[in-house]
Amino acid sequence: MAVSNNNSAELGFEQNLWQMADKLRNNMDAAEYKHVVLGLLFLKYISDAFEEKYEELKQDEWSDPEDPDEYIAHNIFWVPQEARWSRIKENAKKPEIGQLIDNAMLALEKENDSLKGVLPKNYARPELDKTKLGEIIDLFSFKVGDKEGQAKDILGRVYEYFLNNFASAEGKKGGQFYTPRSVVKLLVEMIQPYKGRVYDPCCGSGGMFVQSLEFIKSHQGKIRDLSVYGQESNPTTWRLCKMNLAIRGIDNNLGERAADTFFHDLHKALRADYILANPPFNVSDYWDEDGTLADDVRWRYGEPPKGNANYAWIQHMVSKLAPSGTAAFVLANGSMSTNQSQEVKIRKALIEADLVEAIVTLPGQLFYSTQIPVCVWVITKNKAAKGQRDRKGEILFIDARKLGQMVDRVHRELSDEDIQKIAQTFQAWRGQKDAGEYEDIQGFCKAATLEEVREHEYILTPGRYVGIEEVEEDGEPFAEKMTRLTAELKEQFAKSRELEEEIKKNLRGIGYEF
Repeated sequence: MAVSNNNSAELGFEQNLWQMADKLRNNMDAAEYKHVVLGLLFLKYISDAFEEKYEELKQDEWSDPEDPDEYIAHNIFWVPQEARWSRIKENAKKPEIGQLIDNAMLALEKENDSLKGVLPKNYARPELDKTKLGEIIDLFSFKVGDKEGQAKDILGRVYEYFLNNFASAEGKKGGQFYTPRSVVKLLVEMIQPYKGRVYDPCCGSGGMFVQSLEFIKSHQGKIRDLSVYGQESNPTTWRLCKMNLAIRGIDNNLGERAADTFFHDLHKALRADYILANPPFNVSDYWDEDGTLADDVRWRYGEPPKGNANYAWIQHMVSKLAPSGTAAFVLANGSMSTNQSQEVKIRKALIEADLVEAIVTLPGQLFYSTQIPVCVWVITKNKAAKGQRDRKGEILFIDARKLGQMVDRVHRELSDEDIQKIAQTFQAWRGQKDAGEYEDIQGFCKAATLEEVREHEYILTPGRYVGIEEVEEDGEPFAEKMTRLTAELKEQFAKSRELEEEIKKNLRGIGYEF
């Protein structure tokens, strides 16, 4: 298995699969092609799981391999004959393959309530090259849904790898629904959603939920202890999320349809134990013309400005928290220090209500969609929850801008070590068991009092509090260091003059006088 980073481990064939599939994309838009490929991957997954069980049942004289109940009892989707991958593959080279796939998707939805309205059904459209579609089907020859494939989470990892690459290919448009894995993992590791209700008001492709599930598994927890609630405004992304959760067997409530969180809150009565989110940054067109949002009950700490949704998202999430609930979410850095009057008023009210628990500034170039610097906000309703020390009147500031490593020319990732450094600092400050003793580290972290924050006029930029990192003295006396450095500088100047003369000489040699 090739590994480029602790958070981007590859199975070895994802990149080759992506490159082959991407060549087949031809002139199709990445956003459109994404649903073609991921829909086929999903179909292959559930068909693999079904066919493996089918072969088992055939060997049992007391079982009927064509009885849907035999599959439902083992949490396997029932796949009618026309939707089985063996049939799709047999007909891959036929002109009507697009219609056959659409019919397969319709048959699956008809037989499985949880898939209704979720699967893509536009493979028959004329602009989709049926020859290339057949070639894509041939690419997916590996098993993804059998027991071995599920144990290795082959589809989950291919799915994530493809989402990652689509986000990169689509730029901002793709990045709106894809939060880099290392950022998601950081949020999850910080607030540790073991059990209860977890909510994402702008859930995109479901990365927050998937990583929460991985967290529970890695800590030997019980998946059924977590209830998943989400909402997504983009219909195609909503379907993508439903598929992403379905392949992992994650029960969820994403509402019956895609809907705008501000105008059509699908979970009005929800009070979540954990909120994990990456709202779209600095959205300027979220407000309604007729003013129905103006008197919304969610604006308890002040009406957010019409030209930027950041503080609307914050207050929406605060309104969704249970009495001891905690939210961790990503926002643009401007949210920490904006001087827009309405936002200053809201930020001051949130701080004075002792809701702001921690602020973490992250390094740049983490996202595919934007180069805007980002930060993590942690909001909590209870700074003295069970298993934690009393932190009332304190806010933890962490400056993590120097962490992370470049994984290509334009993208950075946080390593597992970086994530643990931030998360363990946060948990130690909380006084959590086995997290170690917390201490302020100049240039990295500082536990500030509300009085200190007031003195800084309610600006939450960690750099104001943590100070400048201490540089370790090398022990060389100042006079000796200056003599050495001056000598090195003179040597560099001399080399520079030699190079300059050499260049002039070469120019004169070809008839140019400098």
